[in-house]
Amino acid sequence: MLRGDPAYAEKAARVSALTKDLSELLPELVPALKPRVTAPQGVIAYHPPCTLQHGQKLRGGVETHLRALGFDIRVAPSESHLCCGSAGTYSVLQPELAYQLRDRKLGHLQQLQPSAIVSANIGCITHLQSGSGPTPVRHWVELLDAALAPA
Repeated sequence: MLRGDPAYAEKAARVSALTKDLSELLPELVPALKPRVTAPQGVIAYHPPCTLQHGQKLRGGVETHLRALGFDIRVAPSESHLCCGSAGTYSVLQPELAYQLRDRKLGHLQQLQPSAIVSANIGCITHLQSGSGPTPVRHWVELLDAALAPA
């Protein structure tokens, strides 16, 4: 957004170059974390949020690296690439459609019979939790934190 601004273009480029999504740190952390992780039994359903898939073009990293740590992470058998209905203000401005998308997404995720659903976007997490019943919806970092033994 600031690349054409003479006062801020260079500063913005530097911030952009230094900024990473938390999931981008996982590959280098897996070797150190692996001996400390006790992954829970059962399937964990992962909802890859649009922010990672489409916005940042980061696909498959969370699932791959959590599997490397011993988690049974699975994505929905169909439509895993589609929005859950949260989409920023979408769930506020278009609630009927947002809840239809949420319920459709949860239907696909529940086919996995997960003990929990995880995602990487707070909007998705709160939106999915509003319809997931007894199945908890959390950030994948919370799942990892709970599985780590103290150092």
